[in-house]
Amino acid sequence: MYSDKVLEHFKNPRNMGEIPDADGIGTVGNPVCGDMMTIYIKVSDDRIEDIKFKTFGCGAAVATSSMVTELAKGKTLEEALKITRKDVADALEGLPPVKMHCSNLAADALKAAIEDYYKKKRTREGSN
Repeated sequence: MYSDKVLEHFKNPRNMGEIPDADGIGTVGNPVCGDMMTIYIKVSDDRIEDIKFKTFGCGAAVATSSMVTELAKGKTLEEALKITRKDVADALEGLPPVKMHCSNLAADALKAAIEDYYKKKRTREGSN
């Protein structure tokens, strides 16, 4: 059912946790399956220097969260915004069709965190 890569990221998730002073935070959820993900990013010179996640959900949700942080870490915000749902699933060597919505959540949470960063940046620049 799951690839070895999915099982590896589920058993040994990378970048799990939160960043207390995160520059951007994105939370998404799927009311149908109950999965919920939050991505935290720390940005320096428009590059994701640190990224963490907290996920409440199934093994595929944990694995996709872990993988999206691996794909995004060190990338510019512009590069990270180009990470697609398919990229996450492909990097995990596939997901069962019934679990594809989990990779959708991971990519969406990353985009939400980046959008939150831009929103906060505009607010800071507007207040100066």
